Amino acid sequence: MDKQELGAFLRSRRERLQPQDVGLPGGPRRRTPGLRREETAVLAHISTEYYIRLEQGRAPRPSSEVLAGIATALRLTDAETDHLHVLAGTAPTLNRRHRRDVRPSILALLERLPQTAGIVVSAAFEVLAWNDLAAALMEDFALIPPEQRNLARRAFLGADRPGRPVYGVSDVSDFRQHVVTELRATVARYPTDPEVADLVAQLRDGSPDFVRLWERHDVQAAPTLTKTFHHPVVGPVTVNCDNLALTDRGQHLVLYSAPLGSPDADALALLNVLGTEAGGYQVQGALQPPGTRSDP
Repeated sequence: MDKQELGAFLRSRRERLQPQDVGLPGGPRRRTPGLRREETAVLAHISTEYYIRLEQGRAPRPSSEVLAGIATALRLTDAETDHLHVLAGTAPTLNRRHRRDVRPSILALLERLPQTAGIVVSAAFEVLAWNDLAAALMEDFALIPPEQRNLARRAFLGADRPGRPVYGVSDVSDFRQHVVTELRATVARYPTDPEVADLVAQLRDGSPDFVRLWERHDVQAAPTLTKTFHHPVVGPVTVNCDNLALTDRGQHLVLYSAPLGSPDADALALLNVLGTEAGGYQVQGALQPPGTRSDP
């Protein structure tokens, strides 16, 4: 149970609600944002004293029934409710460290998608595997060391910051929001993973924008359905974005495709022919020999 993080999360969810959101009268004299603690306690069917102690990080572990009442009172989404249980220690956590090995069947699937760019991303946003079209559309990940394949570092600390979008994408603000919400869930699931803790510490130290988003305690971002890459050779390419969770390893398979016969599909086909010679986006740093398309 992470008492301090649980308290901060409850406070952030309570402060975003207004009395009228839960059927209570607003009243003319409210000096603090959101619901009052006593109002939340009444709605959750628990004592005000116990709820206050939860927010202050002084309460013992709440039961599943208490958490269900709080989730209902605070109008939590499914993702937020899951996060609440993880913070309270009432949900099973994954292995101590997040996994970086990709299933062979997923690697084979990537190679069987010649008209779709695909990557596999770890729970800490490291690109673990990719196909040729993804290398042409984004960058040749085989030529950079693993630590520079991390999309979270790229979004908040990389050469693209702050004026140029990541890989030329048009929705960099939405992507950064997505990174923060996913990382907050990752921290809750792998609380003792030193690589995850170190990544979050680097982002907090190096990016005020990350700190601002992190302090919002959001754990669910709007899904990205399409994305536009502004490629330096073929120009703008708008693709459908499908993010598939590989839940057994905490990884995500991200697929970028375009409708058959569309100009964007033609652009992807051209990139498929040109390959990495298309001159995609590169990160400065030490080089590795080409040839690998996944981490060992």
